[in-house]
Amino acid sequence: MTGQYIVQGIFALAGIVSLLASLLNWNWFFTTRNAQTIVRNVGRNRARLFYGILGIIIIGMAIFFFVETRKAIEG
Repeated sequence: MTGQYIVQGIFALAGIVSLLASLLNWNWFFTTRNAQTIVRNVGRNRARLFYGILGIIIIGMAIFFFVETRKAIEG
């Protein structure tokens, strides 16, 4: 059961980093190879929007799976 919480924590952390990178316009984040692909295709501002939305979705998934895991344990 602990493994599930570790994966959920990793999901939440990835979502938080993505959201913060979007909000704070972190240069180190948007100059990585994977982010540069998106920046080249749609521009920096739309890439920030994309990563912000992606961060929110990933955080939401982590919360959803945490709640579902708790329900399975309790009931």
